[in-house]
This record gives sequence, C-alpha cells and structure tokens, in this order.
Amino acid sequence: MPIQTGTDTAKTRRSLQVGGRDYAYYSIDAATEAGLGDFSKLPAALKVVLENMLRFEDNGRTVSVDDIKAFAEWATQGGKNPREIAYRPARVLMQDFTGVPAVVDLAAMRDGIIGLGGDPQKINPLNPVDLVIDHSVMIDDFGNPRAFQRNVDLEYERNLERYTFLKWGQKAFNNFRVVPPGTGICHQVNLEYLAQTVWTDTDQDGAEVAYPDTLVGTDSHTTMVNGLAVLGWGVGGIEAEAAMLGQPVSMLIPEVVGFKLTGRMMEGTTATDLVLKVVQMLRQKGVVGKFVEFYGEGLDHLPLADRATIANMAPEYGATCGFFPIDNETLRYLRNTGRDEDRIALVEAYAKQNGFWRGADYDPVYTDTLHLDMGDIVPAISGPKRPQDYTPLNLAARAFYKTVAEYRGVDLSVAANEMVDEGGAVVAPANDVRKTVAVEGKDYAIRDGSVVIAAITSCTNTSNPYVMIGAGLVARKARALGLTRKPWVKTSLAPGSQVVGEYLEAAGLQEDLDALGFNLVGYGCTTCIGNSGPLGDAAISKAIHDNDLVATAVLSGNRNFEGRISPDVRANYLASPPLVVAYAIAGDVNIDLTKTPIGKDQDGKDVYLKDIWPTAQEVAELVEATVTRQAFQRKYADVFKGDERWQAVEITDSETYDWPPSSTYIQNPPYFQGMSKDPGEISDIDGARILAILGDMITTDHISPAGSFKPTTPAGKYLTERQVAPKDFNSYGSRRGNHEIMMRGTFANIRIRNEMLEGVEGGYTKGPDGQQTSIFDASMEYQAQGTPLVIFGGVEYGAGSSRDWAAKGTNLLGVKAVIAESFERIHRSNLVGMGVIPFEFTEGENRKSLGLKGDEVVSIHGLAGEFKPLSLVPCTIRYADGTEKTIQLKARVDTEVEIEYLKNGGVLHYVLRNLARA
Repeated sequence: MPIQTGTDTAKTRRSLQVGGRDYAYYSIDAATEAGLGDFSKLPAALKVVLENMLRFEDNGRTVSVDDIKAFAEWATQGGKNPREIAYRPARVLMQDFTGVPAVVDLAAMRDGIIGLGGDPQKINPLNPVDLVIDHSVMIDDFGNPRAFQRNVDLEYERNLERYTFLKWGQKAFNNFRVVPPGTGICHQVNLEYLAQTVWTDTDQDGAEVAYPDTLVGTDSHTTMVNGLAVLGWGVGGIEAEAAMLGQPVSMLIPEVVGFKLTGRMMEGTTATDLVLKVVQMLRQKGVVGKFVEFYGEGLDHLPLADRATIANMAPEYGATCGFFPIDNETLRYLRNTGRDEDRIALVEAYAKQNGFWRGADYDPVYTDTLHLDMGDIVPAISGPKRPQDYTPLNLAARAFYKTVAEYRGVDLSVAANEMVDEGGAVVAPANDVRKTVAVEGKDYAIRDGSVVIAAITSCTNTSNPYVMIGAGLVARKARALGLTRKPWVKTSLAPGSQVVGEYLEAAGLQEDLDALGFNLVGYGCTTCIGNSGPLGDAAISKAIHDNDLVATAVLSGNRNFEGRISPDVRANYLASPPLVVAYAIAGDVNIDLTKTPIGKDQDGKDVYLKDIWPTAQEVAELVEATVTRQAFQRKYADVFKGDERWQAVEITDSETYDWPPSSTYIQNPPYFQGMSKDPGEISDIDGARILAILGDMITTDHISPAGSFKPTTPAGKYLTERQVAPKDFNSYGSRRGNHEIMMRGTFANIRIRNEMLEGVEGGYTKGPDGQQTSIFDASMEYQAQGTPLVIFGGVEYGAGSSRDWAAKGTNLLGVKAVIAESFERIHRSNLVGMGVIPFEFTEGENRKSLGLKGDEVVSIHGLAGEFKPLSLVPCTIRYADGTEKTIQLKARVDTEVEIEYLKNGGVLHYVLRNLARA
C-alpha cells in the first residue's frame, strides 16, 4: 500500500534526480528557508528524526510545526530539548523468540476485534515487517561433520508447531514476510540484505519518495544496523506491534552523546577489544535513554563491519542507539554486499543533498562528548556476568581468582594479597580458594575456571569477516603445530549468515576450525541466548554440580548475564572469535594468555598465543580475496524460499487462527477476552503485598529467562502434566507463544535472588502464609484472594534484552506496580504497555533504607483522577509491627499517550479499541 505522508505545512518537499529517476524528498534546508530554524549543526542521527517530523507533519494532529522548531532549539540549548514527539519508523524487524508472541497477539487481536464488532482485516501491519527465524536452533550436537544437519533436524522436530503458526501468519497478514530457519541471525540478515540506508516508496499521489531507512525491532540488538547509518533500536514486542499497526512511537527528543574516535587499531587487537572498551566507557558515562553518535577521523580507518560490531552493543552500553553517519565506507559496504548500484547512487546523492553526509568538515553539536584513541586499545575480555566488566587480557586470570574468592566468601582484600603471578598463572600457595576435581570415568580433572564452553556465536562478531577470518587463521596455525581443544571444552561455530560459511570455506579455514572442534552447528543465535545445549559429557556437568565448581564459558557474543548461557556455568566471558579459539586450546581462564604457554607442539615445545596469532595483513588479504559481492548476491538470491523442510510445512488458509487446544507452544492469550468497548480509569493501589524484593541490575533475563528449565519448575510441571517429556521441553524462549508457560517462568531465573529469602537462589518468595514457595504459586494464591502485588528493585531494573514477556509475565502475575531506583528504557516502556506502573524512589530512598523484609503492606494513592505524566505520588508502607511510613514516588509514566495506555489496560487494548471504532 502507498506510504502516508503529512500535510507539509512548511512546504519542505523537494525533488531529487539520480540516474535519470525522480525522487521526492523532504528537505532540511527547505525547513530552514521556511523560517523554522537552523538545523545545520544537528548530529546526523537527530537529522533522521527531524526528517521524520517534516514528512509526517500534519497540522498538529500527531506532528506540529512546533515539533520541528524544537530541533533547532535543541542545537541552541546545548543539545537538550526533551519535547515529546511522535516518531514513525519505516519498518519493523523481528526474530522468532520475540516475534512469535507478537504474531500471537495479532492473531488474538483479530479475535478481539470481532468481539468488539469490528473488521478483522483492520488487524494488519501497515508498515513492512520482516521476521527472521534465528533463535530456535540449539547445540545438541557439536564437534563433528554431522552436527549442523543433526541440530537442524532437532530444531524442526521441536518447533514445527511454531513454524506452522509463523507460516500461517505470513499468509494471513499483509506486509509480513518470514525469513526461514537456517538463513542467519536477524541483525546480520538486516545488515547484509534488508537494510537500504535510504528507503523508497510510492506515496498516495504516485510519486516515489526517498527518506532515511529507519526501523524498530523486537530484539535489543536491532541497533547493529546503525553501523550502516540506519536508525534503529530495540523495542518490546508490545511497542513493535503498535508500530506495525500504524501507531507512532511516542518519545522525547533525545540527548545525543558524541563519541570521537581517533587513531587506528594496533597490531594484535580486534574490533571486539575496541567494542568492549567502548561499552565500559559509555556505561561509566551514563547514556541510558540517549543516542550515541560516533564521529572523528578514526572512522576513516574503521571498516563498516567494525562499526556494526560497536553499534550492536548499544544495549550493553545502555544507549538507545550507537549511530554512524553515511560516508564513503557506507557506500563501499553497500556495494560489497550486493546492493543495487542505483540504490547506492541514491544513498550518496540523498545524503549529500539533505545534510546526512560525513565529510571532512563534519562537526555537529552534541549534548556531551567522549574521546578514545584506538591506538590505546589492548586485547581484552568482559565478564564474569556483565558486558561492561571490561578486563585487559593480561589481568583476566587475576580477576577470575577474585571472582572465585568472592563466590567462596573469602575477603577480597586478603585474596588479592595472596595472589602471585608464577609464569603467568595466578597461584595462591597458602590458601588457594579454587577447587580441582577428577571427572568420573575420564583421565582428566577440571577446576574452578575450566572452560567448558567455547563458542563463536551471535550477531555481534559473526557479522565481522576480520575477526572470523582471524579465528580461522588462529585455528590453522594451532593445527599446524599439533594443538587442539581440551577434551572438556564444548566448541561451536554458529555464524550469523550463510555468507560467513561460504567465505570460511573459500579461504580453506573451515577445515582448520573443524580440526579444533569448531564445526558448523547452525546459522542462528545459539550460546548467547542460552541455546548452548548440554555440555560435552554428563560427567562434566555432574562434577561441576557435585562440587559447586565455578565453571566458565568464553563466547564471542554480546550477553553474559547470570544463568543465561548454561545452567552449568557461573562465569561467562565475552571475547573475540580468535580469543575464543585460544581459550578452547588453553581450556582454562586461570592462565594469563599474554605470558603463559597455550599448549605444546608436536615436539613438546611451548607454544604461546603470539605464535598462533595472525597479522592484520594476513587477515586483510584473505578478507579481500574471499568476502565478495558475488557471495552475498548468491546467498541472498532466494532468501525467503527456505529449504525443503520449510517448503513442506503445511498451513491452513484462514483469516483467523484456529487455536489448537492441545498445543503447548501456541495458546490464545487472555488479554483481549471479554474486553469492553470503552476504556476505564487508572485506580489507586490499596493493600498490596510484596511479591519480590530484588537487587541492582535485575535484567530481563532474571525476570523472564530464555534458556532451559527443569521438570521441578512450575513450567516443567505444567508440561509434565500434559505428557511432554523433559527432553522435549525445549526452552522458555521457544515457548513464548504460550502464556501459561511464560507466566510460570516469570522471575524463574536460576540465579535470581529475592531478598525476602536469606541465601536462596531461584524464583522463590513467601506466600500468603509466610512460607517459602514459588513466585508463580504465591501469585496465584494472592490473586485468588483479590490482593494486588508490587515488586521492589534497585538500579537499572530491566536491563538487557527487549523482552516483552518480562512485562507480560509481570502483568499476568497480578503485579500492579514495580518500584525501583531506576529503569532501563525498553522495559519501563513495556511495563506501561502492559498496564503495570513503574515508579522510582525519590529523596534518596531505596529498598534498603526502608528496611523492607517482604511482609509489609503497600498502598499508592494519587493515581485516580488527575494523574499526570511524571507525577509525584504518596506511597504508604505499613510494617508488620503496625508502624507506617509515607514516601514520595515518581511515576515513570513519561507521556500523555502512556496515560491513555494505562486507562485502556495497555497499548494493544488502546490500539484495538481505536481500530474497532474506526
């Protein structure tokens, strides 16, 4: 269907001719000429949003001329003007873990609109939606030539219900395409194929309009495409569904932090080392809710693959996005990845004509700035549980010893004093806190720090041929010297696109990787999302659990939160693909790879990391020879067709979905059932009980885990009661289309700690009788009694993935409010979108200063009647001894639109009612 544009009150529409074709576009210079302000010093990232305002300005119905003027005021006010605006991205990107529940919601909305007397065909995406099935493959088999096919076979066995449902959705909904399993990771497919940098479409008058490519995605690492100058960020599935259905994204004009890069990378360092340092610096700076834009002469030496690696990690440094402006490198990448030459010419002409080009004189105004000389970068890893836990490689072993000491309850200052370096290994002769145990039936022992998973995985690095070729060369050099992985290490290679497989084969490097156990296991997101599968041997897992070892994983991903990678692993480290190979050979994080031999060659001589590390020239020559335009064109020629298995998936031809009652994967959610035609009002919260008191940096993984679960959990019991064997449980992520499982999995991470219980890990709390029980069971009891619930948290509550089930599950557990010191952007928005009110403490109060134990009764007033965005409201806490304390809370309901969402019970209810009335 034609794109909609606004009324263009300021007459900013202009014409651009490129290669004999005429394009309409909305001119930023024309806005200046119309007297709306000087926009010349705006960062390119913000100009993208400004262009959106020009194109959709509609006399104030959603976008006003004053909204446009606000951008000029932003530049003159030091890069700040937090005005609420309505932003409309060009398209939506999904992966299957987050996409399945979104399509479930759309199918449920079709049922719901029929119940309200509306037309089900009104529930259709108005903007293009691409869903890439990439999160479902698990590493059951590894380290052999049949691993890929075996894992694919198991993927289809486990997920056929989900795939049938998605294929139905592709046929039932307009503007909705599905990229089949085995193609690659959504962000890499987006970067290499879907993204255009400048988008074009036909408007209602038949003119071809050119405008910046923009999107929102249901995965937080949607930001990766900012490396290609495409403005995009992660939102929850709830927000994405609203965007699909034509609702603008309500946002404040963001602050933009400029990150200046100078110099160039030194020999022996990688883009991963650079991005881990960038994450640390920006986390320390504090950029939550802000745009980050990279600039400076260092970009002249930074390949687009490296830019994409940095942009991918924006959620890890907390920013909405990490944007790189259009320049010659953008054009080079578009050409090298097979984009049409006419499109590349348009990108260059449009960027230069409309002020988006990064030339030598590019020097915009920023809210604040940072600077990094890339010549200062050293090899590094990050861990053991946060991406910002940056550690130079030469300090990694010492840092791990401290991690073990802390876990074992040893005073850290004492542990630090005990540590000495002996030949590069960290040794504590007197009181070594590390355990070593023999593995039953094996001729080896493992200890605290043994690497049991070494995975080249995730979108972050597999999009980057420099680090992938580098990993292959490390394998080649190690193989030539007779080195291989340690027998306790589970190794895997899960590229982000089929192109990676092609160039590794073309370079002859896949054979070398295979020799070290890095056989292809699948094209998708595996270890990084918790699809790591069982360890190489059950005896290894038994040794870890029986002796409470701090086993480790080293992965080239972007997430290493507690409990995410594997239930057998406590310490997870992010590293470059070449370092992942090196750690698989070493098999232990207790050694300093910069000094200690990594192994011995065929002649018994010590081999060091420097002996197997490739030079930058070696890597560059192979990249130039094997990463070709033709390879991209070949692999993406039939991207939506899929293999024989996908083509054989049979679907019904129906407008609404026939929900199979026996399905344990797809169920009709309760959100829209029995819904009234009119919205209600926001009510005060009276007599609420506390479901959980949680600490700092509670991630969406803690709230809604994605990995495996056991038969003893509420979700496991639900499936067991339905005769599903534990081997067929699959994962929480794959079960997101079934609310019954997901609500049972909410707050069920094996590493979460509820401060209401002393020394207990996992999803437990106190029920109405004061006894320990699961959070799910306690919630059901409280809800049966009609008792509202609240959650207390610390700083950065809801960090991590844009996981809508973290908000949906919270809602279904009967939680009316989450009270924390601060929230991460996406989760705050998702809570509001599900009708749960987020509140922040004020005046220095927090859960600790209030002395909360969990047996208090909480009431929050000031919500009924004239409740406004960002209101301060009174919260009364009645303690078990009868005393009361009243504090002020700040409601993190940021806009008037969000007030309307709450009145409707959530954003989807709001959209559904409006569509039913239209």
